[in-house]
Amino acid sequence: MGMSVTISAAVAEDTEQILKLQYLAFQREAELYGNYRIQPLTQTLDSLKAELESDTVLVARLGDEVVGTVRGSVDGDGTGRIAKLCVHPRLQGHGLGARLLRAVEEALAGHGETARFRLHTGHKSESNLRLYRKAGYVQVGGRTASDGVRLLILEKEATDAADFAVSA
Repeated sequence: MGMSVTISAAVAEDTEQILKLQYLAFQREAELYGNYRIQPLTQTLDSLKAELESDTVLVARLGDEVVGTVRGSVDGDGTGRIAKLCVHPRLQGHGLGARLLRAVEEALAGHGETARFRLHTGHKSESNLRLYRKAGYVQVGGRTASDGVRLLILEKEATDAADFAVSA
């Protein structure tokens, strides 16, 4: 095999692969919560295309195949919002999620005004919580999503991103 995974900005031609990967990768989350109405599983292709135009969307590729993705944007108060981090099930547990997280943090920090990063995950999603805590995120709140899943909101200061990148 010998191919390495590369991370780059997504292009319009990636949208269908991203949506299929997202659908596959979030099945475990849906099963965990007994809820197949979670947003990553109900997102439309048009909605994803709009995100590709407005947000930072990164993909991890193994050859021509999209095997990971993450999205982010920076809002008016300097918060880099990170969303829909997912990795193909056959590649989970090998550090690709951490690489994607670092890459989107670096991309969002490049906007200059980014003061902090914020993301959320379901309260039962232990593997996600481990990844985010290891990356320096701490819980700052919670909310219930429109689909009924209890989410934990996690944050870290943007200056902490450099520390994570060096120590990872």
